[in-house]
Amino acid sequence: MKKCLACGAKYPAQVSCCSTCGSEPEIHAGFPAYAPALAQSGSGFRASYFVDLAGLEAGHFWFRARNRLIIWALKKYCPQFQSFLEIGCGTGYVLSGIASVFGRARIHGSELFTAGLTFAAARQPAIDFMQMDARHIPFIDEFDAIGAFDVLEHIEEDEQVLMQMNGALKPRGTMLLTVPQHDWLWSSVDDYACHVRRYSAKELHAKVENAEFEILRSTSFVSSLLPIMWLSRFAQKGPAKDVNALAEFRISPLLNYLFEKLLSSEIAMIRCGMGFPFGGSRLIVARKL
Repeated sequence: MKKCLACGAKYPAQVSCCSTCGSEPEIHAGFPAYAPALAQSGSGFRASYFVDLAGLEAGHFWFRARNRLIIWALKKYCPQFQSFLEIGCGTGYVLSGIASVFGRARIHGSELFTAGLTFAAARQPAIDFMQMDARHIPFIDEFDAIGAFDVLEHIEEDEQVLMQMNGALKPRGTMLLTVPQHDWLWSSVDDYACHVRRYSAKELHAKVENAEFEILRSTSFVSSLLPIMWLSRFAQKGPAKDVNALAEFRISPLLNYLFEKLLSSEIAMIRCGMGFPFGGSRLIVARKL
């Protein structure tokens, strides 16, 4: 079901216009826009960053490894899902991976900035994309699974977003999250990336449970590279304006290969049931109560 953001009425998801008040989303850059005022100038991210990300993601060890971890989690914890929504889909790299494995599912992508959606739709024209503010999700009891991958840390009202994700899930639906972890890794790279926070496991668990989810799995990842991450971040303690935020993505092919092998080993251990207490990122899989 859809939830009208103007009057609160519910109506079928395949219908574009609210049957109670007649409200319907505007069309921006070819996409339905549920928060059009923020489509070009919302806070929390630099829309210009999408151009660089679109050219880097497919070849970079971190994005590739994270995709494998996400796809494994979907197979493990909700293998029969028929509908999926990604919050903050960016350039569509994660959705491309999911669509390649779960081709029969109805897959939807949402993003605050239409600049990101343009890249995403070029990657996966068959996916249903929309411009949307995650603090006000226009769906209720609609999706089997929802994901937000390195998105929550950009949003002040993260608890509101978690509650909205809960409402958009069907009963017993599954939520997947990845977030950056550990305050002591904070650097000007986080400032430049418009992060509001880096999470601790305790803080994230509390917020997820307060949003009426049961946590099924929680583990750190990018654990083997934690010392290298710390050294890199420690070296970048200057003002955000002096930081080259893409420097961490532009590494030599040899290092890229070696780092991906290390993360592949981590994922293999996670698949076998191991968990890591420390790491640059954290994965949460949770079920709606």
